[in-house]
Amino acid sequence: MVKFNRRQFISLSTVGVGAALVGNWLRRGTSSQLVTSRAINSQPLYKSSNGLLELDLEAREHPVNLSGKKAHLLTYNGQIPAPRLEAQPGDKVRIHFTNNLSQPTNLHYHGLHISPTGSADNVFLRINPGEKFNYEFDIAQTQPAGTFWYHPHLHGLVAEQLFGGLAGLFIVRGKEDEIPEIKAAKEEFLVLQDFSLDERGRPLSSMHMSLMMGREGDLITVNGQVNPSFSLPAEGLLRLRILNASTSRFYRLMIEKHSFYQIATDGNTLNEPIEVRELLLTPGQRADVLVKADNQPGQYRLLNLPYDRGNMGMMGGRGMMGRNNRDVPKVLATVNYESAVEPLSLPTKLASISGLPEPLTVRRFELNHGMTPGVGMAFLINGEPYHSNLIHTQVQLDTVEDWEITNTGIMDHPFHIHVNSFQIISRNGQPESLPAWRDTVLVRRGETVRIRIPFRDFAGKTVYHCHILDHEDLGMMGNLMINA
Repeated sequence: MVKFNRRQFISLSTVGVGAALVGNWLRRGTSSQLVTSRAINSQPLYKSSNGLLELDLEAREHPVNLSGKKAHLLTYNGQIPAPRLEAQPGDKVRIHFTNNLSQPTNLHYHGLHISPTGSADNVFLRINPGEKFNYEFDIAQTQPAGTFWYHPHLHGLVAEQLFGGLAGLFIVRGKEDEIPEIKAAKEEFLVLQDFSLDERGRPLSSMHMSLMMGREGDLITVNGQVNPSFSLPAEGLLRLRILNASTSRFYRLMIEKHSFYQIATDGNTLNEPIEVRELLLTPGQRADVLVKADNQPGQYRLLNLPYDRGNMGMMGGRGMMGRNNRDVPKVLATVNYESAVEPLSLPTKLASISGLPEPLTVRRFELNHGMTPGVGMAFLINGEPYHSNLIHTQVQLDTVEDWEITNTGIMDHPFHIHVNSFQIISRNGQPESLPAWRDTVLVRRGETVRIRIPFRDFAGKTVYHCHILDHEDLGMMGNLMINA
C-alpha cells in the first residue's frame, strides 16, 4: 500500500469502481480454520479460561480466496474479520502480538476502560515491521459487559490499515448476559466492513481514494461475506451485536417489517429496550439489539439505507461528495425464519443508569477543516491540526467535566474519546432524552453537542478524535493528558 502524504492531498483523483467480492474467507497456515459455510457467525473465537485470556495475534497481509479469485488484505491471524475475543470482568488479558505488515502498527482496544499507558491501550506505541510486543492488562471488576473491538491506531496509518481489513470484536461477558430473556435469545455477531480492490485484488491505495470525504468501499461485507443469511426462531428473539468497523461509512440499518429493540449503545446496557425502526451507526459505534419474530415466516432483508453525511462539493466529482447520500438501499444480509421455539417476550428492566454531578469545568471544542501552510488540507480541532508532541487538553483524575463540541464544518463527524465513556447531556441546547453511556457521539454539521465525562481510575496520555479515520489521520485529533 502507498502511504498517504498530506502535501499530495489537493491533487488526489478518485476511483469509482472496486472489484466485486463474492464468496467466503479462508484462514490458511494456522491450526484453526474459519468455517466456510455461509453461516453469518463464522469468525474464530478465543475465550478466557480460569481468569486469563491469552493468545497469539499476528498482523500480516494475507491472500484470501474469493470464489476462486485471490484478494490481498490486511488481517489478524489471516482472518476477515479478526478472531473474536471474549473475557469477563476481573480477567487478565495477555496478547502476544507480532507485526508482519510492511508498515509499523499497534493495537487500540476501543471502548474498554483500561489504562492508556504501558502495555495496555497505549496508542503511542510504535511496533515496527518484524517486531513483537506483549500486550497485558487487567479488565476491572467494574468493567460493564458489552460489545467492544480492537483495531490499529498508529497516527497517519489508521485509516489505511483499517480499510485494509484489520478489525475484530472484543466481547466482555457479564451480568447483563444473564437476564433471562437475553440469555434465551439466539445471539449473532455482525461486523460491518467495506472494501475497494484494484484489478490485482489489492486494496486501493490512499492515492486513489477520496480521503477528504473519508474513503468508502464499493463492496460491503458482513463478517467478510456478501449477503450472508442468518435465522430468526419463529416466536423467539434474536440478539444482534453490531459493529461498524468501516473507516468512514455510516450504516443506517433496518430489517424489513421488523423493529429493532435496542438494549445497548457502544457496548453499554440501556435502562430498558428502546424500539426503533432504523439504527444509525457511525464508524466505531456498536449497538446491541433484539429482533422479535412476530411476522409471517419468510425471508426479510437487512438493509443499509442512504445517509447524507455532508460533502466537499467545491472540489467537484462524485468521489468528493457524501457518498452515502447518492446510494440506493443495499442488501447486507437475509433473515430467515426457522422452526418455532417457546415464545419469548422482551425484557423490561435491563440496568440502572444514574446521572453524573454537575461539573465545575466546561471545555469547548470546534470541529472544522482548512488549509495548513506547507501541508495542504487538514482537519482541525479548535483551528489547529494534530501535533504529536503537544498536550492539547489536560484534565484531573477523579473529576467530571462537560465538553461542548461544535461542528462548524460541512460534514458530520463522529467524535470518540479513549479510556472513559461519557453521557450525552444535550444537542443544540435541548436535553438528551435517552440515558446512555457512549464512547463515540455523532456531531452533525451545524450542531453543538454537550457530553459529560468522568475521568476515573486511570491517569496518563491518550487521545480524542473524529472516527472518520481519514479525518483523524489528516489532523482532527488531540492529545489528552489525565493527571493523577
